[in-house]
Amino acid sequence: MLRSTMLFYLPKAGFGPQFDRYAVVAFWACVAVIAYTYAGYPLLLWVLTKLRRSRPSEPSTTPSITILICAHNEAKNIGKKLTDCLALNYPHDRLQIIVASDGSTDETVQIVRSFSDRGVGLVAIPQQRGKTNAQNVAVQYATGDIIVFSDATTEYQADALQYIAGNFADPSVGAVSGRYYYFDPEKALSSNSGAKAFAGYDNRIRQMQSEIASITGCCGCIYAVRRSLYTPLQPHIISDLVEPMHVLLQGAKVKLEPRAVARESTANTCRKEFSMRVRVITRALHGISSVGALLSPWRYPWIALQLYSHKLLRYSVPVFLLGALLFSSLLIHVPLYRFIFVTQAFVYAIALLTAFVPAQKLARPLALPLYFCIVNAAALTAIVQFARGERYVSWRPEREVSRAH
Repeated sequence: MLRSTMLFYLPKAGFGPQFDRYAVVAFWACVAVIAYTYAGYPLLLWVLTKLRRSRPSEPSTTPSITILICAHNEAKNIGKKLTDCLALNYPHDRLQIIVASDGSTDETVQIVRSFSDRGVGLVAIPQQRGKTNAQNVAVQYATGDIIVFSDATTEYQADALQYIAGNFADPSVGAVSGRYYYFDPEKALSSNSGAKAFAGYDNRIRQMQSEIASITGCCGCIYAVRRSLYTPLQPHIISDLVEPMHVLLQGAKVKLEPRAVARESTANTCRKEFSMRVRVITRALHGISSVGALLSPWRYPWIALQLYSHKLLRYSVPVFLLGALLFSSLLIHVPLYRFIFVTQAFVYAIALLTAFVPAQKLARPLALPLYFCIVNAAALTAIVQFARGERYVSWRPEREVSRAH
């Protein structure tokens, strides 16, 4: 009987034909999941955007806006942030600025108070209880129809608020995310190049999701919610992911506005980038579990597709990467799988090498393996922490002070 599968051409040095068959199936199953997550899902979105496109909204200055800045020990950044906010191209009589100081022990509160004569409000929370709790408290003092959530280290382009406001002319829109990009003030680490590339890739996916219908999560440094739709969240829940999901549960849309641009400096060490990713993903997993109804394909087919494809599967990629490495090593007696195993080992070796080589000495493609490994190692750590029930409540910003303007 003719055996067409390459498996039957394996030499007998392995664990036996039956074992090898299972190993081959398992290996390609792992590859299929990884390929769908990083390429198949974006390709599906691209096809869907050809069938349905949304027209960009017109900039607006009609709705009243509250900019809510959460800060914990941001004395080095908050003064510049407030100066930038006051200079944004939005009418001052329709713009409120509030800083929620989350148990700051440095000069943050004093600096914010020095801006009180320019209309900046302060909500001083005496004990640190986390960013989400600070938002819950400060929202009670907001007067704007639209609340824009921001960070102390984020720089907005001058017209960002007008582009965000324009989307709310559609009464079916309940939340809007801006677009972010990273800049490296010192160009000192190769992981920073990877962070910028990853942000561009992620922004493109979210843009296609928004063009088709709605997105599920927002960019934490620049997103807006109708005040009437804001839902207070538990302190351990990541607000920029879960708050938009509660907007969706109330029947409203969440859109991406790519013209509303913000920029942040990248974390300047691999350790800080890893720590930040672990914290964010752990909180995201807790957040998704808190709105489990959205994972029901029969009730929310479009939203469930996004959550499974763009969130849960992406967070699970490191499990399948380890599976691909393991099963290819078990098939190393086959030339094809020996080549695949060696290629994987080479990529991980490059990632380890670039962790100690300054970014300016490397071509950009060489920086990608490092960031890829950081993100996936963080996701694996976060899965373990989520399974153990660990939670992050206190907010510890990892981004360094911006020195580029």
